[in-house]
Amino acid sequence: MKAVITLTVVFFFSVAAIAQNAEEKKVSTTKATVVLNSTANKISKSEKEVARLYLFKNSRIKKELAFKTKRNRSKLA
Repeated sequence: MKAVITLTVVFFFSVAAIAQNAEEKKVSTTKATVVLNSTANKISKSEKEVARLYLFKNSRIKKELAFKTKRNRSKLA
């Protein structure tokens, strides 16, 4: 009985949704001119930096996540 009522309600709402005649509004568009000024800026860097290579990809993240608090320590009885 519950399934029959549910199906009739769904059918009723779907027919009501299809029966609506919504008029489409036309949108007025405007044209805008865009001027791009592109200049290339060269930045020369004379400093040399050394990059560290780690064996594991997420070593810094794993180190930060492996912190210990006072509650993690074992207590002596």
